Amino acid sequence: MDMDLTPRQKEAQEGFRAFMEAEIAPQADRNDREERTPRETIDKMARRGLLGSVVPEEYGGAGMDPLTHGLLCEETGRASASLLSLVTAHGMVCLALLKWGSEAQRKDVLPRLARGESLGAFALSEPAIGSDARNVQTAATLSNGSYVIDGSKKWISFGQMADVFLVMARLEEQPTVFLVERERPGIAVKPVKGLLGFRAAMLAELEFDGCAVPAENLVGRTGFGFSHVVASALDHGRFSIAFGCTGLSQACLDACLDYTRRRHQFGKPLKDHQLVQRMIADMVARLKAARLLCHRAARLKAAGDPSSIMETSVAKYYASTAALQTATDAVQIHGANGCGEQYPVQRYFRDAKIMEIIEGSSQIQQMIIARAAYDRMI
Repeated sequence: MDMDLTPRQKEAQEGFRAFMEAEIAPQADRNDREERTPRETIDKMARRGLLGSVVPEEYGGAGMDPLTHGLLCEETGRASASLLSLVTAHGMVCLALLKWGSEAQRKDVLPRLARGESLGAFALSEPAIGSDARNVQTAATLSNGSYVIDGSKKWISFGQMADVFLVMARLEEQPTVFLVERERPGIAVKPVKGLLGFRAAMLAELEFDGCAVPAENLVGRTGFGFSHVVASALDHGRFSIAFGCTGLSQACLDACLDYTRRRHQFGKPLKDHQLVQRMIADMVARLKAARLLCHRAARLKAAGDPSSIMETSVAKYYASTAALQTATDAVQIHGANGCGEQYPVQRYFRDAKIMEIIEGSSQIQQMIIARAAYDRMI
């Protein structure tokens, strides 16, 4: 825990940890094998107000400050990276509507999202479009006062369960975002199975075939899709994933500390072997560095400092690469046991690789950070 946390933040973190250890971590491996998250698990989170973490109290949310939300993501990532993707994507939808939605959208949709009565999914990536998000091929046309959407989306976290989708499409060749309810005709949802990691994240592929939504479902303005709505949502996503990566690293470290105390090789515990100690030391150093970067980004975000966007990219880049290296070392320390289902480190390893890809890959973060350095923003 961070000594700079306020008493209220420390209490919140302890509550998050207790809930995750009791309700989420024990079933994480089973959910991973079954490639599903039970609805009752999500309902338990909703009843604790965890799905409305970024929604202000006036709309029925918890109104958490950035650091407290980050602590929630850290503890969620420690217990289940798949469930972290729900907290992240659902929060991205909430934040986008809070910042760019109409007052009618905020009053109607945000309270339902905050209470967990509706689940939100962020529909940006496509089968042929990933990092090049400005150039999505899904199209929207205005017809008889409604917007008609045609195209495909893929890799949509909790798309199998979501009730509302925030969809980016091209309207008059300009990136534009729409709020699309699941029950509207013209939407087909196909589960995505057999993933490397995040197997319980209920990913889906969406097909839009003449899906008509009313004009009031436009979020922001025409052409604001990427530069405003998506950009702010992705910043939040990177912030949440960065903290989640520290949680995943902590889980790897915890697993290794326990294993190396109990496992003996060559007549002594693994913890007494110097090469194992080196890997443990590196895990600790990477974890502390990642956590400090995340906390810095949170404090800048709370202060409304524009540099928080860059610091969030730095935190996401470092924390995700650190998590993958830590998970790799965790499997190595466990040896053959690390490759089987008996120990969770194999799940941590698979999930950690996904962390380097989602919400902007490591290469995208490198480009952002390097450009900022050349512009002397760092």
